Amino acid sequence: MTSIVPAEVAGAEAMTGRVTPVGAGAGAVGAQLAPRARLFPSLAAVYRAQLSRARVARIPLLFVATFQSIGIMILMRGVVDGGSEARAVVAGSSVLVVAFVALNLLAQYFGQLRASGGLDHYATLPVPPAAVVLGAAGAYASFTVPGTIVTAVTGSVLFQLPMTHLWVLLAVIPLSGAALSGLGAALGLLAPRQELATLLGQLGMSAALLLGVLPANRMPAPISWARDLLPSTYGVEALSRSFGTRPDWAVIALDLGVCAVVGVLSLAVATWAYRRAAVR
Repeated sequence: MTSIVPAEVAGAEAMTGRVTPVGAGAGAVGAQLAPRARLFPSLAAVYRAQLSRARVARIPLLFVATFQSIGIMILMRGVVDGGSEARAVVAGSSVLVVAFVALNLLAQYFGQLRASGGLDHYATLPVPPAAVVLGAAGAYASFTVPGTIVTAVTGSVLFQLPMTHLWVLLAVIPLSGAALSGLGAALGLLAPRQELATLLGQLGMSAALLLGVLPANRMPAPISWARDLLPSTYGVEALSRSFGTRPDWAVIALDLGVCAVVGVLSLAVATWAYRRAAVR
């Protein structure tokens, strides 16, 4: 005679991960459900979901970020003629596109997610916390690629800089994006209120604007020290040096290496902040 599993038992089995076969007695051993999702498949799934979700809402903001950076270069064209200062302006304006999306918008997104209870949804999914943070950070950083390339090419034409080594952007964009995305996610997750997360994101982008676009040799010493603490500084320096006639590739590789280390650390902090916010 076929037996039916009661709804209460089925609910308990769903919570404990065990399923009793139909027709089995009370002493039967339940079957285990599928194991917890692994990091990389979970990361790919979160990345695709975030990319499709943010595509419509973030593309207009990407145009704003690109036009903002191009406008800054046009304004600086009347102050800076060429040389190392022109290289700094173009490199800083290009990385500013990354800062606008990866730092500012990601801080606002995670701040809104925490305030609206959206973290509870992610906390119930069988995915590692690192996959949620890395997937969202990667999706937001991906939107910066077209705007950064357009800004760098426009600035090179505007200041008559060589474009031979613009392939360095292939390393600068993901490494700067990782460092700034980790920082933006951490700010959004650690901020106690959504409004404060928005404020911190705006302040971070303003710091990237002032400390990244303005030539370093015109800054006072204390401001230069603060510039060295900004994650995007090393991506700006690497891109700026690539505009030279004979780039020092060892120094460029060192700058990119520092940017990579900062990116790993900032994403680790963001993952810790996600765990902390998800259990509160």
